Amino acid sequence: MRLTLSIGFFFVLLCAGAQQIKVIDGETKRPLVNALLYNANKSKTLITDIEGICDLSEFKALERFTVSHIGYETKITNKNQILRRGGRIELIPKTEQLEAVVMSISKWEQQKKDIPQKVTSISAGDISFTNPQTSADLLQNSGQVFVQKSQLGGGSPMIRGFATNRLVLSVDGVRMNNAIFRGGNIQNVISIDPFTIKNTEVVFGPGSVIYGSDAIGGVMNFYTLKPQLPRVDTILVSGNADFRYASANNENTIHGDVNVASKKWASLSSITYNRFDDLRIGSHGPQRYLRNQFVQRQNGTDVLLNNSKPKLQTPTAYDQINFLQKIAFRPDSDWQYDLGLYYSETSDYSRYDRLIRPDNEGTGLRSAEWYYGPQKWFMGNLQLYKKGSGKFYDGLKLTTAYQRFEESRNDRDFQDPILNRTREKVDAISANLDFENKRIGDLRLYYGGEYIFNRVHSDGSQLNIETNQEEEAASRYPDGSSWQTLAGYVNAEYKAMPNLTLLSGLRYSHVWINAEFDTTFYPFPFEEAKLDNGALTGSLGLSWFPNQSTQITLNGSTGFRAPNIDDIGKVFDSEPGSVVVPNPQLEPEYAYNVDFGIKKNFKNKAVLRAATFYTYLVDALVRRDFTFNGEREILYNGELSNVQAIQNAAKAYVYGFEFGGEVYLNKEMQLTSNLTITNGIEEDDNGEDSAARHAAPTFGDFHFIWTKTRLKTDLFLNFNGEIRYEDLALTERSKDYIYDLDENGNPYSPSWYTLNLRSQYQFSNALTASLSLENITDQRYRTYSSGISAPGINLILALGIVF
Repeated sequence: MRLTLSIGFFFVLLCAGAQQIKVIDGETKRPLVNALLYNANKSKTLITDIEGICDLSEFKALERFTVSHIGYETKITNKNQILRRGGRIELIPKTEQLEAVVMSISKWEQQKKDIPQKVTSISAGDISFTNPQTSADLLQNSGQVFVQKSQLGGGSPMIRGFATNRLVLSVDGVRMNNAIFRGGNIQNVISIDPFTIKNTEVVFGPGSVIYGSDAIGGVMNFYTLKPQLPRVDTILVSGNADFRYASANNENTIHGDVNVASKKWASLSSITYNRFDDLRIGSHGPQRYLRNQFVQRQNGTDVLLNNSKPKLQTPTAYDQINFLQKIAFRPDSDWQYDLGLYYSETSDYSRYDRLIRPDNEGTGLRSAEWYYGPQKWFMGNLQLYKKGSGKFYDGLKLTTAYQRFEESRNDRDFQDPILNRTREKVDAISANLDFENKRIGDLRLYYGGEYIFNRVHSDGSQLNIETNQEEEAASRYPDGSSWQTLAGYVNAEYKAMPNLTLLSGLRYSHVWINAEFDTTFYPFPFEEAKLDNGALTGSLGLSWFPNQSTQITLNGSTGFRAPNIDDIGKVFDSEPGSVVVPNPQLEPEYAYNVDFGIKKNFKNKAVLRAATFYTYLVDALVRRDFTFNGEREILYNGELSNVQAIQNAAKAYVYGFEFGGEVYLNKEMQLTSNLTITNGIEEDDNGEDSAARHAAPTFGDFHFIWTKTRLKTDLFLNFNGEIRYEDLALTERSKDYIYDLDENGNPYSPSWYTLNLRSQYQFSNALTASLSLENITDQRYRTYSSGISAPGINLILALGIVF
């Protein structure tokens, strides 16, 4: 039970305790703020406070009243009944929340039933129950987002055949995408602490009208916890503490947060520390996934050792720490100011897929070391909200932010004393001004503007580990380069009929790039790159209810991605024997998308969903063979390498089908399932086709969930389909060391499944325990395009305390 410290009123509250009741979520047992209690003629109304508490003194013992909260079934009861049950009222979430709201489409609250795009919401209750290790796992647990991993400290989401810099990551309304987000797999999502996430919304399909460049495949919005302001003039202190252990990588995680609030001010402080050891894989599966050998430095030389524990992926261990500090100030009912400070830092962590690459002879390993330096992310975010009836708006939101990203790469070949190092830092500032106007009859308008500026700092060096001498070397990106964008948008929601809503929008974005190239290490045939591009994007969709139980959605939209510093200025080894060089002659790529969905509610006993989508990408930015000063091969880090560059050299199309549903067997048991089928093709200028790299295999899940008072259990199956050699992207075929081999000796991605059990028990209002057993049959598998194998049988224990 949350303990509320009320300064000056402690004894009064103690005496009146018998009249107080608490409204909580029937599943998560968390208090419900702003639940409404009212009698039959609504002459008496009460609202619960931050602790879900209100005082029933004005109600008579047998007077009936209603308890309601958006998204929950209403309950009618009286004071005597509640007090006999210990003063608690449990509200059950609605099986089909047609009145649920989402914020990701317009940045303002909209009814989910009026949205033509597919939006998946992951609530705080879902996160608490699934208990993810990282935010990448949080997305994967939804069953609707595919996640690739190249190392334990990673997780690169794939949505509808797109990934990395064709998806947008957003935290509390601020985009994390920066000027060096790459086409290769990225792991920035792990900087977001899952313990501080209040809810997550995933938008499927282009979101460029609101989010601008990069939002081609989808948008992932993470909304973190907010300081809670009480409705009475008192001081409230509350908080949470959590501990989690996982056996597959000997994880130890500890988290704590505390909320201190008065009537106008509130503060939320949070800290989380994770420690992960090397990851152990399963016993039943491909032999090629075992870690049979690894490199160790002994007596000043690299030695190739046989691994006595081949199921242990050495080295994959790392640790991470996350801080969050938020302050809210609400001087009156119309104004609110929110300050958020976020910080995340990892230790060094190995890029495991590079450490298992064989050497040219195939008898040993190519790399002695390959690791990322600490991944650091800081954000300061100041938001201003204003309610009211302005002449041009009914709601105003100003969001300003400063972000600092730091990362580095460190690699050294076997028996080579030279450690190659590159370090990158990005400073990013942004400002968003968003307006809501909902007073033009059946038309609601949302409009605003955005400005973003990124400055990239990059340097390179070579360290001789034997002599400890360090020399300057080529940087990964042009140092001091900048990327900026200015945009304006308008989004309109029109209620054409009570059962028909139209949603449309337009956005114009302009992007500038300025980069100067250092010719000290490479004789670039150019000294600078200046790009100046504009893009107009739009969307038009409808949400139609032909009857109360059926929803049909249709949406058409366009998206774009402007080249960034990573596209035009990067120098790096993309794969063994190949090097990517800068190409300043790039233009934006454009996507044209249409999707259709249908949802049917069968008398609240079952809800079934189906959707299909098609996206056509033109002027696609892809990595292709290139010439550098007329040469097709150049020396890079002492190796003669094939020259490649990012080019507007392809067209692509991606299509697929998504299915999902819930079946409610009774109040205690339900079945849920998701299935995603995606296919993608890239076509180059010569008309030759190849599979799209980020088109995930068929994947899905099936859950049997049983809830009984304080216990909730979930027996579920996760599964992935096979990708044959013929269906692998060309860039994937060259990485045969991360795949199994078919009967012809060609790499392919095998199908796999896992059987899992998850459970959570509420001992009291203050104490919750979770026990999960993942991959019960101890399968040895590796998700598509991943360089690290997934955990084998994995026991997870967690404890949560509310105070």
